[in-house]
Amino acid sequence: MDTAQNMDIDPATGLVGAARQIESPNQDERPDPEDISLIVIHGISLPPGEFGGPWVPDLFANRLDTGRHPYFEGLAGVHVSSHLFIRRDGELIQFVPLNRRAWHAGVSSYEGRSRCNDFSVGIELEGTDDRAYTAAQYRRLVELCRALLAAYPALTPERITGHCHIAPERKTDPGPAFDWDRLVASVRDGVEYVG
Repeated sequence: MDTAQNMDIDPATGLVGAARQIESPNQDERPDPEDISLIVIHGISLPPGEFGGPWVPDLFANRLDTGRHPYFEGLAGVHVSSHLFIRRDGELIQFVPLNRRAWHAGVSSYEGRSRCNDFSVGIELEGTDDRAYTAAQYRRLVELCRALLAAYPALTPERITGHCHIAPERKTDPGPAFDWDRLVASVRDGVEYVG
C-alpha cells in the first residue's frame, strides 16, 4: 500500500482522506462531539486467524452471511462497528465518521471514566492476539494516530490504549503480539516505523 496517502481529517465530516468509505449503521451521536480524547486499538479477524476476506467489513455493515462459516452463527444479531479498520496490507477502511460514536468498546472504563465509546476513536487491526501485526499495519497506524493527534487536541500518545486495557475482564485484543512501545515511540517522537 502507498503510505503517502492523504491522512487529512475533515473536521466537518469526520472523514479520513486516505480511507475507503463503507458506512456502518452501527453508530449514533456522541454525547459531546467535541470530546474525542482516547484512541482504542483492537484486533479482529473473521473467521479467527483468517485474513483478507470480506467478513469484517460485512460484520460492521450488518451484512454478514452467518451461514457461510460455523463461527459466524454466533454473530447473528450482533451490531458492532469501529471507526476504522486496517488490513494486513495497510489498507484503511472507515465505517463511522470520527465525530460520531462507533460501537466498538462495549462495557469499558478508562482512568475511572466508563462508556469509552462516548469519547474514543476505535481502530481495528486485522489480526489475532498471538500473531505479529504487519509492518504495513504499523506504518498506517502511526500515520493515522499522528493525524488524529493533530486534529483532536485532547489526544496524546499516552491516550492510546487497547481493548484489553479498557475491558480487561472481557477482552484480550490486540494481544501480546502488539508492539505498544514501538507504536507510542513512533507516534510521540515522529520516528518512522520500520518493521
